[in-house]
Amino acid sequence: MTKTLKELHEVLATELLKRVKDPEAKSSDLNVARQFLKDNGIEAIPTDNSPLKSLVDELPFDAKDKQVVKN
Repeated sequence: MTKTLKELHEVLATELLKRVKDPEAKSSDLNVARQFLKDNGIEAIPTDNSPLKSLVDELPFDAKDKQVVKN
């Protein structure tokens, strides 16, 4: 059973990655990938010069609300 679950997890992760990389990815694909990461304890903190920091910089929030970790 463990082998089957591991294989299912790997196949799902691979398929989600393929969908996220697709230029025509739908918001629902991205949301499923986001939830998959969250469910597996994968979190990210925006660091200087990272794509996540660039995204945070584009969001309509005050600078005081942003948390950036410097490397």
